[in-house]
Order: sequence, then structure tokens, then C-alpha cells
Amino acid sequence: MSSSHESVLAQLRPLMFAIAYRMLGSASEAEDIVQEASLRVLAALRGGVRIESPDAYATTVATRLAIDELRSARARREQYVGEWLPEPLVDEPGYGDPADHAETADSVSLALLVVLERLSPEQRAVFLLRDVFDYGYREIAEIVGRREDSVRQLAARARRYVRERRPRFDASPAERDEIARRFFAAAENGDVAALEALLAEGATLHGDGGGQVPALARAIHGQRRVAQTLLAWMRLLARANGRLQRSEVNGQPGALLLDGDARLLGVWSVDIADGRVHTMRSMINPDKLRHLGRRPMPDR
Repeated sequence: MSSSHESVLAQLRPLMFAIAYRMLGSASEAEDIVQEASLRVLAALRGGVRIESPDAYATTVATRLAIDELRSARARREQYVGEWLPEPLVDEPGYGDPADHAETADSVSLALLVVLERLSPEQRAVFLLRDVFDYGYREIAEIVGRREDSVRQLAARARRYVRERRPRFDASPAERDEIARRFFAAAENGDVAALEALLAEGATLHGDGGGQVPALARAIHGQRRVAQTLLAWMRLLARANGRLQRSEVNGQPGALLLDGDARLLGVWSVDIADGRVHTMRSMINPDKLRHLGRRPMPDR
């Protein structure tokens, strides 16, 4: 591979990962897309294909591959044991900051990725390309192989669906981080009253173990039940001589669950609005943590 080709691919990989991850909600599947898309872009460069815009070309390749992958992934997810949650990104996802190539970190939030799961692959692609990556309708039509009027209809339906279900994050980063700090401190201290005070009345707790490790069979609702379940988990973590480590997860507050040797056991994330924690997600399926590495996590 020539140095010029490698330089072009190095610039394109973060963009392709950003698209593929938002399309699939899976870092490992997104990395596979980046690998395949890179090979196709490289073949085009070597073959002398006239590429006016490398970004647009890479976007087209990555999007089409992601649409095909999402169709097959949907069938697998229907057979998934327990609740399916997206694979988390933490401080160092391997392709830059989680919000790279997006307008806001909200575009990669777990809350939005869960909502996007209900869209068709084409709707999801059109919504992301238009509302996150700011492509025009004519460009999107060429990327997904649809007429422009069809793309506009897909975008309108997807935007309406997302608007009705997308959680809002109205706290400032400073307020959000302070609430998260108090929330995780209360969990570590076993303070059920403080936890309940920080949880919204209709708070929900989701868990994803993928059938490989013990996890929630279904979501838990309500301040008291969420607080009690969280404290039960903290007692189990203490028995393993483990601890929580604060971290940003998909652009929102979260924490890493580490064992006594600082190895990653799980990832927690919280959605905060109106000064309370409304949703918490616990990802402990080992397959969904593999992309974060098995090396010990450093203290922060």
C-alpha cells in the first residue's frame, strides 16, 4: 500500500466507524464494516477509479455495507437471550472521541441507539445521514440507491418516530456530571435513601448479559426497586473486591465495573434529565465488552 493511500484511509476510518457504529449499535460489527470498506476503498484507489470526494465515497461504501449487515443482525437479535443493548463506547473507543463526525455526543448516546433499533435499515441510514452527518437529500438518494422523494419520506417518518421517543438531556454537562457523581457515590456507600432521592419516580433499569452471565430477565421500574437492585449488585461487586470507576459512556455519564485486578466486568450508563436519573443501563455481556480490551483499566 502506498503512503498516500494509507494516508487517505487513515483519514476515512474514523468517519466510516462513526457511520457503521450508529447504524449497528455494535463496535465489533462496526470494526468489521470499517475493515471491509477500507479494502473496497483501497481497491478503488489502486484501480484508478476517479474519486472526487473520498469522504462521500467512503460514506457510500460504509453505509451500504452497514445496511446489509443490519438486515442480518436483526434476525440474530430476535434470538438474543434477554434484553439487547448496544455495545458501549468509553473514553477510548479506538476511533477517537465518541462524538467525532457528529453534531453532538447525543447522536451516539445509548438512548438514541435503542430508539434507532426500531427503524428499518434504510430509515436508519437516511435519518443518520441527514440529521447527524448533514448530507443533502440528493446525496443520500445516491448513497442508498433510492429516489430523492422516497428519501425525503423516509427521513420524515424516521424523524417523527425518533422525536416522539428520543429522551431529552436538558442538564448542562456540569450539572449532569455532579448528579452522576452523587449517584455513583451513593451506590458505593450503600445509601439507599440517597439513591432513591436521585432517581426519577418512574426510573428504569435495563440489563444485558446475553445469556452468558446472570443479568435482568426484563427491565425493572420504580425508584425503590431500581435502588435495591443496584445496591444488591454493589454487594456482589464488593465480594469480588471490585470497584466503580467513573467514565463517559457514549457521551453520557457512566461507570466501569472493575474487579480486584482492575479488569473490566461491565459498563453502566445513566440518562439524566430534570435533575434525576431516569434510565440506567448495565452491559455485562463479555462479548459486548471485548472491543474495550481485556487489559487492566488504569486509575483515573
